[in-house]
Amino acid sequence: MAPSRPLLLNQIGAPVAGVLAEYAQQVRILPVGNANTLPWLTHGADILFTAPSPAWLQAPINPPEEWRSGPRWVQIASSGIDGFPKWVTQDRIVTCGRGDAATPIAEYVMAALLRHERQVDALHPTSSREWEKITLSARNGVQAGSQNAIRMGTLHGRVLGLAGYGALGRAIAARARVFGMRLCVLRRKSWSADNADRKSLEYESDIENFKIVKTLAELFRESDHLVLAMPLTEETHRIVNADVLAQSRPGLHLINVARGGLIDQDALLTALDAGRPAFATLDVTTPEPLPDGHAFYIHPRVSLTAHVSWAGPEVRANLAQRIRTNLARYLSGEPLLDTIDPTRGY
Repeated sequence: MAPSRPLLLNQIGAPVAGVLAEYAQQVRILPVGNANTLPWLTHGADILFTAPSPAWLQAPINPPEEWRSGPRWVQIASSGIDGFPKWVTQDRIVTCGRGDAATPIAEYVMAALLRHERQVDALHPTSSREWEKITLSARNGVQAGSQNAIRMGTLHGRVLGLAGYGALGRAIAARARVFGMRLCVLRRKSWSADNADRKSLEYESDIENFKIVKTLAELFRESDHLVLAMPLTEETHRIVNADVLAQSRPGLHLINVARGGLIDQDALLTALDAGRPAFATLDVTTPEPLPDGHAFYIHPRVSLTAHVSWAGPEVRANLAQRIRTNLARYLSGEPLLDTIDPTRGY
């Protein structure tokens, strides 16, 4: 049971200030203090609301003394916990923002798929002469005439590989089905009978629509487009390596909206130069930002964005609602939603 009027330290700030105002009689709010420099100093808080930051990356290897009896509950404003030291997740309840940004990220993925298939960037004429040239090139592409023709594809019937099938993977899959894509899924967690899995498994009986694979290499062989939507853990660090990339289906489009550390970036550059995969859309990299002069900035087979796929108008509202629900549960002694399993790392 939660202590009476527990101490709460809110390092997330304004997005959840309204929620805390609702609970002013039930919790004691600590001033934020030095969260921007030393976020692990919790000043005896029973509850910590925090978010990934450069400061957390400088956290000590061993927990401060106060963490021996430190926060009983830590709420993280992100789905991943790779930006925090392991001791944050040990001997306490830790909840995350799993799925809060699933909608904008899924829409980013669909935009990347359409951009790649429909060749939008190659279709902008700057003169009447270029207009005619593009029109002719597109016509030749349809007729398989010229080597330099613009060949506009379609998402319908294409195989979308999903490496990871949590809240984000399911959000992407729901949108891909509308476009008539076939799904190929790799998932570490076993399939269950919960509502989300049951809806997905309706497609499993039809192998043309929904296929489950057991290895990442198989996923690379089967997919026309492949989205990395898995957490970054010790097991998945640089899981996309030279051996896996060598299995790429001809023409494969790789999309990473999860964590840059999933990919061996040197191996990816070599593979892109060799044409397998054919193209990569990267919203995440290691480090962030990349140093000036990095090949990803100008590589003709890379579309690079600055880790912004998550941004959307409802993300903060989703986080606030999550915290409202979990705070009510915590105060009444009920199980919290979207807890982290420290042994899995997500």
